[in-house]
Amino acid sequence: SLVIRGEKDEQAVLCSKDKTYDMKIADTSNMLLFIPGCKTPEELNADQVSCNIIHSEIAGFSKNYWELRRCRPKLKKLRKLLMEDPYEGPDSRKDQALTFSKYTTEDLLSLIQASEEEILHQLQAIDACKIEGYWRILEFDYEMKLLNHVTQLIDSESWSLSKVPLRTCLEELGSLEPTEMIEHILLSYGRKYIDDGEVYFEMHEDKICRAIAQMLLQNAVKFNLSEFQEVWQQSVPEGMTTRLDQLKGVALVDKSSRPDTIFLLKVEDLPEDNQERFNSLFSIREKWTEVDITPYIQDLCAEKQTVGALLTKYARSSMQNGVKVYNSRRPIS
Repeated sequence: SLVIRGEKDEQAVLCSKDKTYDMKIADTSNMLLFIPGCKTPEELNADQVSCNIIHSEIAGFSKNYWELRRCRPKLKKLRKLLMEDPYEGPDSRKDQALTFSKYTTEDLLSLIQASEEEILHQLQAIDACKIEGYWRILEFDYEMKLLNHVTQLIDSESWSLSKVPLRTCLEELGSLEPTEMIEHILLSYGRKYIDDGEVYFEMHEDKICRAIAQMLLQNAVKFNLSEFQEVWQQSVPEGMTTRLDQLKGVALVDKSSRPDTIFLLKVEDLPEDNQERFNSLFSIREKWTEVDITPYIQDLCAEKQTVGALLTKYARSSMQNGVKVYNSRRPIS
């Protein structure tokens, strides 16, 4: 089945179960006629009695049709809707008052211009969870509190980061937080597997380091890079190693300042439209290297499209101190 999605102020898209298509009206030189009860040549051959001329009434005609072109699902709105009321934990007064914005899967299907599979995949990518039938995103401080409980337990029990037992986590932390929240944080920051009938998690080092970096950077406009790296390494669980490449699409290093600084710049906060995204990036920084800009435009690539093709279309390249850099094709106001 196919469904057309979009609110009044949005360009309509057509969705199948797993793909999204832009809809554009295309003209045709062949006029299309609509004839009620129209019989095809095959049907006429099968019915020998009706070999006479049939006088048909034309109910309507059209000179155009809808042309479909595969497009990226418009998923920015999904996070925006869920961030209206992030989940702050079971003790939150807001949740107890039951006044928060509620979205079921059906609600999201009617509001988001994407196929069902693309929406469900994105919910997983942004670590949303279902609480009492409604999709929610954890408020960042609450998420960090849960992660801290888990990493402290791993540390105190001297577990390997590749083998964290679910049952013991739930037993030890169940008195502090709801067990479904403990399991959700393990699923968000680890890979679930079964060994000898027991459920274990292999923790994702890069994702944990990235979240802790975000926590450190969120309250600072700019952070001295070497100081940040020192504090960051001290803040992550023992046995984990921090690397700047873990922060692709989360933070940006400014090498033009003295000394080097780092600041928070999350790809999810940037516009969804291609031209608006590039305008936004070039207003933050006039010239970008391909390495720096790639994490911030990678998600804009359509099927079989490369970052290089996007840069060719929306940016102008030049050489600066022997390095290829890209700047805007149009003046940025």
